[in-house]
Amino acid sequence: MAGLAQTRRSTKTVALSSSVRRAMTALASGGPVLIFDAPTREGETDLVQLAETVTAESVRRLREEAGGFICVTFPDDLRRRLGLPYLSELYRASGKDHPLLPSLVPESFKYDKRSPFGILVNHRDTYTGIPDLDRALTIRSLGVFVREGPGLSDQELRERFLREFQAPGHVALLHPTPHLLRERRGHTELSPALAELAGVPASLVLCEMLGGEGRSLSREEAQAVAVRKGWPFVEGEEIVEAWSRWSA
Repeated sequence: MAGLAQTRRSTKTVALSSSVRRAMTALASGGPVLIFDAPTREGETDLVQLAETVTAESVRRLREEAGGFICVTFPDDLRRRLGLPYLSELYRASGKDHPLLPSLVPESFKYDKRSPFGILVNHRDTYTGIPDLDRALTIRSLGVFVREGPGLSDQELRERFLREFQAPGHVALLHPTPHLLRERRGHTELSPALAELAGVPASLVLCEMLGGEGRSLSREEAQAVAVRKGWPFVEGEEIVEAWSRWSA
């Protein structure tokens, strides 16, 4: 875990629930955390882990214990410096050569106004990019890139990204809004907000937890999994409250 600690404001004077504190501790130690967004939003629980600590075993756990789409948060400041687009922007901009694509992008989604999805990448040292070892390398490398990226010049940042990653790939980038929970309260923002509270890099791997009968795992079912596995479970509203006080 050497090198993961970040300079941050202290949370000692902020009232934090036991759930948030336990989730912060687990995240900082490289363990899994379950985050439920809100019943009025997606109503889903994501299995979350610090990207830099991901191993092949972690990816297997994401596949078998969660089962959804494996993605990695990638901060907006680095996205802008690299000139990386949102996937919806690529579709809208491709209308001249591919007239169908812009029309596929909805004005809004049932659960939100826009999608945070960016491009999908593989690390250049992977083969197909999909096995657990391959995806673990890509995810872990993205985590290190996010931690070390702010210290690089724009040219160094671009050169390193091109040297390490290629697209299309099998790991999707998720881009949080610049001001996180002040603008949007999805898992893409809740996870980095929790990371900021914990003082670790805001690059997290996320995967939705799926249940039987072709649906998402309910909050109660996810809580039962958390108890059985000994994993922290935290509600999105708890993270919003804690982060709002801390960042004020």
